[in-house]
Amino acid sequence: MGRRDLVLLTDHSSTEGTRDAMAAAVRRLTGREPVHLDARHFMTDGTGTGTGRIEADGDGLARLEAEGRVVTTDTVVVYEIPPHRRPAFAHCQRRLRASGVRSLGTDAEAWRAATEKDRTVACFDRDGVPHMPTITLPSRPSPEAAAAAFERLGGDVWARPCVGMGGDDVFHVTTHAQLAAAARHYAGLDTAWLIARDARNFTPDGQRHQYRVVVLGGRVVRAVEHVQADPDAPCNECQGAVSTLLEVDELPPGLAELAVSATKSIGLPLAGVDLAAESGGVVFEVNVHPAFGHDRGVEQIAVPYVAAHLRP
Repeated sequence: MGRRDLVLLTDHSSTEGTRDAMAAAVRRLTGREPVHLDARHFMTDGTGTGTGRIEADGDGLARLEAEGRVVTTDTVVVYEIPPHRRPAFAHCQRRLRASGVRSLGTDAEAWRAATEKDRTVACFDRDGVPHMPTITLPSRPSPEAAAAAFERLGGDVWARPCVGMGGDDVFHVTTHAQLAAAARHYAGLDTAWLIARDARNFTPDGQRHQYRVVVLGGRVVRAVEHVQADPDAPCNECQGAVSTLLEVDELPPGLAELAVSATKSIGLPLAGVDLAAESGGVVFEVNVHPAFGHDRGVEQIAVPYVAAHLRP
């Protein structure tokens, strides 16, 4: 295989469904099928085969070996690596970066800052990115420590694991009994967790709402509004929220700029930023690999992302 073969490196066990859309973007832009490689072969924690190899081949080229295949390439598009697998993928990212290939997915530290939500909060504190007051708790805090943090944040908080996705294991906590139940849940998962003050992000008729803003290269390329009928459920599409695609200029004033600031704080070239206009405009989190949704995701995310790899 030659110099211009583009490698699409994803975790083939993932069910997010963005791999096919990214491949469609590659075909549209290059007229060729990407070389599909399973990122699990390059992971180091035993979750994959761990048999893949990456070697610099000079002049911005990398030689990737996996699945009995050898590919020499100057372009590697990385996507759809689930949060819990990212630490094991960091070695691969560092090897790709050292090789000099064109790739926007090689910054392991930026990925970690976005994936581990306590690190996200630390970045926001450092750079002055507005967010709701947040306290990080260990997997098994004392009941007294958890209660003190809960009261300090006003007794109306959202609890979430430090590493998660899709709104799983996220709870709206307004009572000490709910707090104790959340603490037991995270102890069972053996994971650190955070509680953040509620942003009061309601529509006039009492539904939760927030925005997902996708930023690429310091520019907003996609904006979606999520509305959740259940005020105690996460405002995620996979948790029942209804999504509406917006034009970028339909965002409330200041939110586009806030999303760009949050992405810059984390250090990602591409990110999906979850934020609300209420409470003065606040960011909830920054996502490494934003999902495409069902409306214009290929055009608004996949094609620009792949195109950014093809420029000199």
